[in-house]
Amino acid sequence: MAELINSNPNIANPKSASSILSGLGTPVLLLVLLAMMILPMPTFLLDILFSFNISLALVVLLATVYAFRPLDFAVFPTILLVTTLMRLALNVASTRVVLINGHTGAGAAGQVIESFGSVVIGGNYAVGLVVFAILVIINFVVVTKGAGRISEVSARFTLDAMPGKQMAIDADLNAGILTQEEARDRRQEVAKESDFYGAMDGASKFVRGDAVAGLLILLINIIGGVAIGMAQHSLDFATAMRFYALLTIGDGLVAQIPALLLSTSAAIMVTRQNASQNMGEQLVTQLTGKPKALYVCGGVLFTMGVIPGMPHIAFLFLAFSAFGLGYFVQLKQQKQAVEVEQQELREVEAPEAPVIKELSWEDVPPVDQIGLEVGYRLIPMVDPAQDGKLMGRIKGVRKKVSQELGFLISPVHIRDNLDLSPNAYRIAILGATVGEAEVYPDKDMAINPGQVFGNLEGIKTKDPAFDLEAVWIDSDQKDNAQALGYTVVDASTVIATHLSHLIQTHAAELFGHEEAEQMLKGLGKSAPKLAETLVPDNIPLGILVKVLQNLLLEQVPLKDMRTIAETLAEFSSRSQDPAVLTSAVRIALSRLIVQNINGLAPEVPVVTLAPDLEQILQQSLTTGSGDAVGIEPGLADRIQASLREVVQQQEAAGQPAILLTAPALRESLAKFARFGIKGLHVLSYQEIPDNKQIKVIATVGNVNQ
Repeated sequence: MAELINSNPNIANPKSASSILSGLGTPVLLLVLLAMMILPMPTFLLDILFSFNISLALVVLLATVYAFRPLDFAVFPTILLVTTLMRLALNVASTRVVLINGHTGAGAAGQVIESFGSVVIGGNYAVGLVVFAILVIINFVVVTKGAGRISEVSARFTLDAMPGKQMAIDADLNAGILTQEEARDRRQEVAKESDFYGAMDGASKFVRGDAVAGLLILLINIIGGVAIGMAQHSLDFATAMRFYALLTIGDGLVAQIPALLLSTSAAIMVTRQNASQNMGEQLVTQLTGKPKALYVCGGVLFTMGVIPGMPHIAFLFLAFSAFGLGYFVQLKQQKQAVEVEQQELREVEAPEAPVIKELSWEDVPPVDQIGLEVGYRLIPMVDPAQDGKLMGRIKGVRKKVSQELGFLISPVHIRDNLDLSPNAYRIAILGATVGEAEVYPDKDMAINPGQVFGNLEGIKTKDPAFDLEAVWIDSDQKDNAQALGYTVVDASTVIATHLSHLIQTHAAELFGHEEAEQMLKGLGKSAPKLAETLVPDNIPLGILVKVLQNLLLEQVPLKDMRTIAETLAEFSSRSQDPAVLTSAVRIALSRLIVQNINGLAPEVPVVTLAPDLEQILQQSLTTGSGDAVGIEPGLADRIQASLREVVQQQEAAGQPAILLTAPALRESLAKFARFGIKGLHVLSYQEIPDNKQIKVIATVGNVNQ
């Protein structure tokens, strides 16, 4: 059977039939309105349509009141237009009936008009005119005019705010706060809101025009009715005025009451707030939410009620009602406050069991490259709100060290640590502690640079960066300490200097693949071909990172990246060993290395190894593992002692301590000096520039000692 129905083209599809019927609503409504204006209508049909018009106005008013938001009743502008057209069509139809049958008496236009003309105004057309005039004034001057102004302003501001709302939605979408679907819904809501207020601005003009039309229709009906009654039906003026005026006023009241209801609905709609409450809840919540206002109101009403000559019962009843309502609201608010407090106490005393979620990589925090932990007394030093200067000093340290080393130093993550003593701080590199000390925020550190002319009273300590003797003094001793030759710095400078020293010492650990990539990008701006072919055509990125780390390990800056890249490109075909490539790069950077150690002086004071010791070390390197020198422990101790003595002598003379050795021994001796002799620089013969003169100040390592 289903197949026969689907295969028979002559049988209509129920779904398509319902679609066709649903599309006929608007044309049928227009035809009905046109018929009401053109064709004569029986009085019983007029009664039904007038009653329907009043009912529809009441339904629209209640729907407006109970709607949460204006957009919940978005069809309201269209309803205003339809109801206005219906009311005008009824006015035309009732006018025809009144003018044709008005001479027969008050029941000529149906029971509804007769009731409003006789019962509502008591059959007195003079009273009816006054009542009708008051309704028109209320509707036209007060409600309609105010609603129209609010609609106009709301439409203007809504349209002006559209670009900003769209940009806010796009910003939330880009930030990940909204999903694509939520953003689409928000955009549609913004568009609907602008369309609604624009339509309300136009619909308010219909309501205002309807009020003017009602007044004109009344005057035309009275004048036309009296003229028709006297001219065509031979009625005297008083009779004609009574018949036609009562009918016209009844007709006008029947039309004006729904018009006033709809005008009120429009005013309520454009003054509503976008809140998840209907209007009744908002009024009760906001009017009675302040007990103090009710108490004051009750006091004023009570004062007026006890004045002689005033209606005592009415005012006193309202006064006690206001007092009672205020007391009830106050008790309710106190009860709610107690419940909230008890709920908070229950949550504190019996917290909910935490939901155990599945572990993810987000639960594994990354290790900070540079971390600074401070005790609780040092927190004001890192808090800008408390005029802390340490944050600015640390930024300055990062900038200075980054410029000196040639790569960007990562930010310093600062946090408080209650496990530390109150005045202590701790510096960590890649999660490992590399330095810690104590400072006094309210004191200054007076550092002994090596020669002073007196002693200071204070807390004896040592400078954490360079291990120099120091004293914590009060601020008022600063001038005296400087006069005695001390270097005086505040606590923030002490921490910043210590941090700078540790960053430079551990620069190789802070340098990785990401920093190497950024340096290659920077090289690509000045030498794009060199940067393009260096990695991975000449050497892998891992070897480049290792070479640069070797340079940083011996305090060689990476500022001249072009020279480094060109040297690696040249020597990469000979060897891929990072140690060999590092030696080649050091030779290429020899001018920069020597300048950083000895400045611009033409002579380079150096310490050399005794020939027999150097020969022993060469043989040890040849017969050993190939990259390490094996030194007998006793000999190593004597060499270290001799080198330390030379370093102390050079520091006292204000000159650098440089050990000059054969190229094959330089790397091994640099490791030997780095872990045992602080302040000693190890250079090979090839790393001395041609324009520098060598001055041998000492020879170390007599094997026979």
